[in-house]
Amino acid sequence: MNAPAPKTSLCFLLAAKRCEMADLQQLAQTSGLVRRTAALIHELQRERGLSNLYAASLGQAFVAERRLQLARSDAASTALRAGFDTLDTAPPRHGARLYSRIAFALHGLETLPRLRLEVEGLRAPPASLTAAYTRLIASLLAVVFEAADTATDLALSRRLVALFHLMQGKELAGQERATGSAMLATGRADGDAQQRLLHLIESQDRCLQVFETFADEEILALWQASRSAPLQADIERLRRQLCNTPPGQPLDSQRSATWFDTCSQRMDEMRQVEERLTDSLVEQCQSRLRRVADEMHEIQALQARLDGDASALDDHAAAPLFHAPDPAAPNPAPPIGLALEKSVLELVQDQATRLQALSAELETVRASLNERKLIERAKGLLMAHQQLSEEAAHKALRDLAMRQNKRMVDVAEAVLSMASLLSPRN
Repeated sequence: MNAPAPKTSLCFLLAAKRCEMADLQQLAQTSGLVRRTAALIHELQRERGLSNLYAASLGQAFVAERRLQLARSDAASTALRAGFDTLDTAPPRHGARLYSRIAFALHGLETLPRLRLEVEGLRAPPASLTAAYTRLIASLLAVVFEAADTATDLALSRRLVALFHLMQGKELAGQERATGSAMLATGRADGDAQQRLLHLIESQDRCLQVFETFADEEILALWQASRSAPLQADIERLRRQLCNTPPGQPLDSQRSATWFDTCSQRMDEMRQVEERLTDSLVEQCQSRLRRVADEMHEIQALQARLDGDASALDDHAAAPLFHAPDPAAPNPAPPIGLALEKSVLELVQDQATRLQALSAELETVRASLNERKLIERAKGLLMAHQQLSEEAAHKALRDLAMRQNKRMVDVAEAVLSMASLLSPRN
């Protein structure tokens, strides 16, 4: 029985391309889910705002608008569930963390009908409704975060990081819309709500700065073009009225619709950029898949040429096939062995160089996500052990960083390292 032929460098290079193809196919499927997730989040954000206005007006305002929005949210939810149904869970291919995020998001969607009944029956204050919708949206954003955190292609990873931070900034803008709408609808300034607004505005700016860092030129140009100067001025004017009115003093409740519409216009502009970014992500996935397929065909063709010339190489072992051509010969053509050897070497070197550069740059991209994880964990620790709100925990980390002239992520690491020393307040 003949022994199997030894594997060549092309065999392993082709195996590497197959792995790359499999990773890209998974990422393409995940990117499609990200696009549907972003669409549902946008609808739920609007549903949250309208539900706040409905509840704050004791069911007297925005009745028809809210009913129409429920139908839009349901349509987007159905589309996302259909996308989840396409995932192969036996055996799983996308990793435990992504599937866990999806499971949590689906559980949140299953609680949505009960939340809507709470709104209909006016059985919960606007702040509680906002918190419930925000938790649901956070579970969906976690799916996008997981996709960004596991991407292995540099260009796609940068797009996913940019998309996640744009979506997070837009979600904070949605919370700002809901919080301001509820306060205006009650007709009175509230100190806690004002502090929350200030926290949301600061957090938005931070997320959008990260988005701008990772977005490509096309998306940045669209982002700048979408930011209407008059609209920005209106937003700032309304923010000042909401945040600077002394607590307990009256607010013009008639301006709740103006605030909601102005914030909605801003979020719709952000949604346009978000849509283009999700579309470009899917397009880039398909482009990369085509490129890798072409590279695989090139390797396979080269392997076929080597297989076809195997007898010639055997007949001329240690001879002229791998020697330099005669320089005196007119238009000397390189021997087939030299040409194939050079082709193989170029392919291997190109793959190694690209993977090395990819690994280095991915570390930079992942650093942004890892910093976010550390800060969120440190905030959670302070909230649990010191009975702080999210805003207060964030402010404590920020103030400590400013006093020590350190980055927030460095302070977060220090807080996490002292976890065992933290004790609840009396």
